Amino acid sequence: MTVTPSKAPPAPKRHTAPVRRRTRPGSPRATSWRDHPLRRITPWLFLLAPLTLLITFTYVPVAGMVSYSFTDWDGVSPDRDFIGLENYVRLFTRPELFRVFFVSFYYLAASAAQIVLALYFATVLSFDLRFRNLFKGILFFPYLINGVAIGFVFLYFFQDGGTLDSLLSLVGADGDHAWLGTPEAANTSLAGVSVWRYTGLNFVLFLGAIQSIPGELYEAAQLDGASRWQQFRHIIAPGIRPVLSLSVILAVSGSLAVFEIPYIMTGGSTGTSTFVIQTVKLAFQFNKTGLASACAVVLLLIILLVTWIQRRLVPDDKVDLV
Repeated sequence: MTVTPSKAPPAPKRHTAPVRRRTRPGSPRATSWRDHPLRRITPWLFLLAPLTLLITFTYVPVAGMVSYSFTDWDGVSPDRDFIGLENYVRLFTRPELFRVFFVSFYYLAASAAQIVLALYFATVLSFDLRFRNLFKGILFFPYLINGVAIGFVFLYFFQDGGTLDSLLSLVGADGDHAWLGTPEAANTSLAGVSVWRYTGLNFVLFLGAIQSIPGELYEAAQLDGASRWQQFRHIIAPGIRPVLSLSVILAVSGSLAVFEIPYIMTGGSTGTSTFVIQTVKLAFQFNKTGLASACAVVLLLIILLVTWIQRRLVPDDKVDLV
């Protein structure tokens, strides 16, 4: 009987480290992508298209507008006589030109109502509620409608004997009102239309900020017996402070630059002319492009000043709720 010897197990392979080649002194060094010259200009290549569009359609027109504000150009003739600060002096010394800024207070109050309503609905719908997705769609739907369509719809809504008067007559109220007949009633009605349209935008901003807050904070607050108001005061309000600051900036700038709704519904008549409507009329109806450019520059400076003051009073601090 012969016994065959068993095969010995193969020896484990030894992993040897790769041998690094030493470069001789004076030999050219192998360059990687990090050291490549194109790597430094690659970000600028991606920014080339948006920067070109931004400069072409934003900064160049603004520079042209500023230059036109120092001339008496009518928008048609090639002659542009330099008149210095005469347009700005005329703007601040003629009350009928600067009085339209007071119309913005109606829209500023409407913006405050938008923020309050949007914050309330965003807080309520951030918790578990039946049909909350349906309510979200209802609140955001007006913002998706074209502004011109909204102007025509509410023009028939507020006219004498229109939809609003018919609804008021059904409940026994006097339906004979001139909703767009007096400056106070017309501006209040137009500001109400802006509340209906733009509440959905603020609602979406607030809802996204609230949903970004960690859910563990709400669970810990409920275990500690915190009420809904306490959760809003100590968790939600500090957590959405940056978004709230952004909404205030948009509200102030938007109230100063209102255009499409009053222009479609009243055309600026019955004391509803805003600063932007007056600027458009000066440029295209009265052919005073220089004066209109001065109005646009003043509006831009006011918006920048209000934004700067708001940022100084309410700085954008880092929020840390954990």
